[in-house]
Amino acid sequence: MPETTVTPSAEVREAMAAGRPVVALESTIIAHGLPRPRNLSVAVELEALVRAAGAVPATVAVLDGVARLGLDEKQLERVAGDPAVRKLGHRDLAPALATGASGATTVSATAFLAALAGIRVFATGGLGGVHRGWTADQDESADLRLLATTRIAVVCAGVKSVLDVPATLQRLETLGVPVVGYGTDRFPGFYLTSSGEPVDWTVRTPEEVAAVIRAQDALAGPDTALIVARPVPEAEQLDPELHDRVLDEALHECRERGMTGQGVTPFLLERLMRGTGGASLEANLAAVRGNVQLAARIAGAL
Repeated sequence: MPETTVTPSAEVREAMAAGRPVVALESTIIAHGLPRPRNLSVAVELEALVRAAGAVPATVAVLDGVARLGLDEKQLERVAGDPAVRKLGHRDLAPALATGASGATTVSATAFLAALAGIRVFATGGLGGVHRGWTADQDESADLRLLATTRIAVVCAGVKSVLDVPATLQRLETLGVPVVGYGTDRFPGFYLTSSGEPVDWTVRTPEEVAAVIRAQDALAGPDTALIVARPVPEAEQLDPELHDRVLDEALHECRERGMTGQGVTPFLLERLMRGTGGASLEANLAAVRGNVQLAARIAGAL
């Protein structure tokens, strides 16, 4: 691992040297996904959940041109509180490191840096994917191609429900990225327990997930990720009827405004949060909490 490229915290370095389980966590949800000051309390809570499940959390961010895996208290506060912290995808990492910039890492950047450091398990909320209306604008998240070339297990609640879920699953198949449902034969719907789309494989224990990861290594095939799709429990999901109604309204407004490109997803997510009175945010957090706990158990099983 290039020391000048990725810098683990002392806690993460010691854990990896001792063969203890480590779980990577993204920082975009902290800097850009949650309102202040709740974002900091959630960041602390997620790290505590990982530790309680027997693993070491490695929250990933770039600070002053240094890619860091594992943040101390002051660094976490900076990511949560500094409005100048940028949003960094995988393509932004080289310019950020070269110019001394600071930024929170998205799924693609977090997965890349974690895998570079040798971390095998990463927990997040929902992945990016193929956008609705792809046939017109061919808008697709960088997450997908990056996961097709990065050996890491990603525990998530599916892809963001504002996206084209069937097209995203088809794209993952084309890219050769395996997807397993954790305790389900249906692909999760991010805020919802089910998207209605089937998954080909179901695993039911952290040990089974660990076995799939080991089998990937043994096959020595392309370095693809493993998507572990864990649904939010029904009791904690967003009301499906409310979700569909608010999303339809938001999509209609989006079309009327002629919105395209990177601004679409943040716009739709913000409209969902507002239109559901914050219930979408609570469903998102319920999913993330469960994902980080499962990721810690998978890392332990490895």
